[in-house]
Amino acid sequence: MHDIRAIRENPAAFDAALARRGLAPMSPQILALDEDRRTRILAAETAQADQNRASKEVGAAKAAGNDAEFDRLRALVAEKKAEIARLTQEAGAQDLALRDLLLTIPNLPLPEAPDGRDEADNLELKRWGSPRTFGFAPLEHYQLPAVQQGMDFETAAKLSGARFVVLSGGVARLHRALAQFMLDLHAEEHGLMETITPVLVRDEAMIGTGNLPKFAEDSYQTTNGWWLIPTAEVTLTNIVAGETLDEATLPRRYCAHTQCFRSEAGSAGKDTSGMLRQHQFEKVEMVTICTPEAALEEHERMTRCAETVLERLELPYRRIVLCTGDMGFGSQKTHDLEVWLPGQDTYREISSVSTCGSFQARRMAARYKPLGGGKPEFVATLNGSGLAVGRCLIAVLENGQEADGSVTLPAVLHPYLRGKTRLAADGQMV
Repeated sequence: MHDIRAIRENPAAFDAALARRGLAPMSPQILALDEDRRTRILAAETAQADQNRASKEVGAAKAAGNDAEFDRLRALVAEKKAEIARLTQEAGAQDLALRDLLLTIPNLPLPEAPDGRDEADNLELKRWGSPRTFGFAPLEHYQLPAVQQGMDFETAAKLSGARFVVLSGGVARLHRALAQFMLDLHAEEHGLMETITPVLVRDEAMIGTGNLPKFAEDSYQTTNGWWLIPTAEVTLTNIVAGETLDEATLPRRYCAHTQCFRSEAGSAGKDTSGMLRQHQFEKVEMVTICTPEAALEEHERMTRCAETVLERLELPYRRIVLCTGDMGFGSQKTHDLEVWLPGQDTYREISSVSTCGSFQARRMAARYKPLGGGKPEFVATLNGSGLAVGRCLIAVLENGQEADGSVTLPAVLHPYLRGKTRLAADGQMV
């Protein structure tokens, strides 16, 4: 959420930042609401002073036997009381309207984020690894003989409908091994605190990370009001909601492996084959809570954590910095990692790592006490996939496929598979 004081002080800069996202100016609407709210608050305070003064004079009029003045003052007290109640209610309604408006406005991009309209304007920053040259036409993951017995879309459709999958046998075991490898790497080498969080959350948690109110249709809500998390970003970030932390405890770095749920609203017709885009999937999420001054350095560190997963799995990838027109709602700057999928002959997103500044912290009321003393300040928050487990499974299968229908698995996973090195053409681990 945005600081109304900053908008008051420099509305032109606020609108200029929105323009970088392709949005029309909003400061006139915001400041009109704010001015109306403040006018009513001031009027209520003036009426309160009038009431207090009249209340004091009532006693004096009665003591003096001035009945007419007593009656006038008593009526004035009642009138001011009603006026205060009305103005307070109106100011509260305007305050709520202003908050609701601010909650729908995306974060402002950092100067480091490149300008652009859409994904065509994103910039490639680096590449790692070289796509493998195959002596045959590579298949997509769901077409591989080694996979077909263990990746069942028909049964999933019978159980749940489209965009679900049932994994079994060697494919399920490989999926589990990938998640465990990611957690071990992040916890043991990258210093993230492994965390288990709920997958059902209240409205407040979704509002805190920016998933509500604007993107309700992208998530699932239960009949008793809980939301299924679209990512553990929601739960990990909200660990500090409403808290005032000591700066000495920062940064706080978390990771969690959870199921994630997305309605995929607006994605009709996209990636309908295979398990690239699912309503239910698993992800290892990373979240950092730090001071605003440390956020950009943390952004680079977190991006490297995600890249290391891909490098250990020997998967070619590229790093992209998103332009202002393609960034997520809560982001100030975002790196996307795209992994090479030979079956599609292209790179596809497998991780998105964003720094959000104090945008989420302001929504969550998450602050820290500076080491040097002074007023508590809002923390900075960052989040990123480390990685999406299902998409990582796809990449391992497609990059490791062989002409005989088997899949050669990355060496780093062998210990997690009890020494097994291949997924045979019949789906068995060997």
